[in-house]
Amino acid sequence: MSTSVTAPSDHVVGVLGLGAMGAPMARHLLAAGYPVYVHDINPSAVDAAAALGAKPAGSPGALGEVCDVVLVIVPTDEDLIEVCAGDDGILARARPGSVLLMCSSVRPDTCAAVAAAAPEGVEVLDAALTGGVRGAEEGVINLLVGGSEEALNRVRPALAPWARSVHHLGALGAGQVGKTANNLIHWAQIAVIYEAFELARRLDVSVPKLREALKTGPTDSRTLREIEEMRFTWHAKDLANAFTMATPVDMSLPLAETSRQAMLEITVQRFGRLLAGEDPQSA
Repeated sequence: MSTSVTAPSDHVVGVLGLGAMGAPMARHLLAAGYPVYVHDINPSAVDAAAALGAKPAGSPGALGEVCDVVLVIVPTDEDLIEVCAGDDGILARARPGSVLLMCSSVRPDTCAAVAAAAPEGVEVLDAALTGGVRGAEEGVINLLVGGSEEALNRVRPALAPWARSVHHLGALGAGQVGKTANNLIHWAQIAVIYEAFELARRLDVSVPKLREALKTGPTDSRTLREIEEMRFTWHAKDLANAFTMATPVDMSLPLAETSRQAMLEITVQRFGRLLAGEDPQSA
């Protein structure tokens, strides 16, 4: 269930990881009037945020010391554990009553490892982001959350500037399960649209005309409409996470395996040529 909250709050918000997702999230928070502290291994990213009014924190631990809401967006499970639970990680100096939101795409067991390092009085939520870079830029992220619903409700005002909808899915790790389900659908859609259009092209049907026709039928989707705006960056990691999660519950993922193999050959450039009605393999 999603809840829209726009009421102001006195939260001090930290953002760790100022990449394609974290930087626009910090900008939206600053524009909404929140005090924002930031940390990133890239000094130029910190400088860019500071130019907009953010305050640099010298380490993850320093971020935890001054903030009561901390958003973490880093690339890998190992990165997340290090910046959250390392010797000078966020949790080493986290303030009592503060909430740490893990916004990276990681495994549920990684979420559990981070939560186990949290001191008493500090809540840890997994808060997976869907909507991609465009969603972050526009402030319309869809957030899938696992963990304490009470803690989530406390921090909802600090999510409103950059998240259009916030869904509590269950216990810690449920947000990552939801994100993985989202990713399975996402990559399968891209792979099958590519295959369908290439079949049509080889049978001398105009791909641009076919695409317009499909937009008015039951197979219409956001992916079909906006695919040229999407980046095909994280399919290997996303699908690997799905297989890792499926193993303990004794489930095979044959469609995910097909998607994984298909995405090895699909690039933004090839899809662009195909959408123009050209041979995607042409130079």
